[in-house]
Amino acid sequence: MVTFRKAYEYALSALETAGIENSRNESMWLFEHFFGRDFRMMTDTERDTTADEEKSTEFISAVKKRTEGEPLQYLLGEWEFYGYPFLVGEGVLIPRQDTETIIEVVKSLEIPTPKIVDLCSGSGCIAITLSKETDAARITAVEKYDGAMKYLERNVKLNNSDIAVVRGDVLDADTVSAVGGCDIIVCNPPYLTQRDMEELQDEVKREPETALFGGNDGLDFYRKITALWKDSLSDGGYMVYEIGAGQENDVAQIFRENGFDDIEFTQDLCKIIRVVSARKK
Repeated sequence: MVTFRKAYEYALSALETAGIENSRNESMWLFEHFFGRDFRMMTDTERDTTADEEKSTEFISAVKKRTEGEPLQYLLGEWEFYGYPFLVGEGVLIPRQDTETIIEVVKSLEIPTPKIVDLCSGSGCIAITLSKETDAARITAVEKYDGAMKYLERNVKLNNSDIAVVRGDVLDADTVSAVGGCDIIVCNPPYLTQRDMEELQDEVKREPETALFGGNDGLDFYRKITALWKDSLSDGGYMVYEIGAGQENDVAQIFRENGFDDIEFTQDLCKIIRVVSARKK
């Protein structure tokens, strides 16, 4: 039989040995998720109490998976984005704080009650958050893959959002026709280069490659989406992209080649240029 104390100490030791960064916090988050208790708030007597055997087995199994590179977010099954909860798991990109920069950029655009389209929506974190944080007239999320779509649909319900969900390939002209016109297009496309993919951390390799790999130079989706979707934007409408570090000038040039101006770069909290936005002439 395993006590709460031994379970927590096992997790901390295992994660530290595996070289997991922030192992102490991760141990506590996993402990709270599986046992429903905050280890820090437990008395010594409570910590030495025998834990439920089934939950202990699940907890130890999750710790082992974490040491083998399974993302913490997948093991918890939920992650926060801009203060809202999002269900995540195998087959969907994990929401990241860097992406919250897109929300701030869209909120700053002076278009009253815009129609917004979120391409490569994944978990739906961008579209759903914008539905909560803006006065958009309509928001449509477009996603191609079944693995991500199931989380997108569940997250719409979880957050009581009224966005429209469209299953489609953002690189297909039929999808553009099905969605129709809009005032703002937002997108966090796959943007990792071939070299980036070869150097990924083990846990990132567990996320879907289709949400990560953007071609040899990481720019394939920016080229194709900008050219394909620009005509669906209203005059004066905006396209807002998340980008990888150092891609801002290349993406800006793609915008120029497609007739956009008022190109702006926005930094994330780490002072890395994370978003490039542009206005359709």
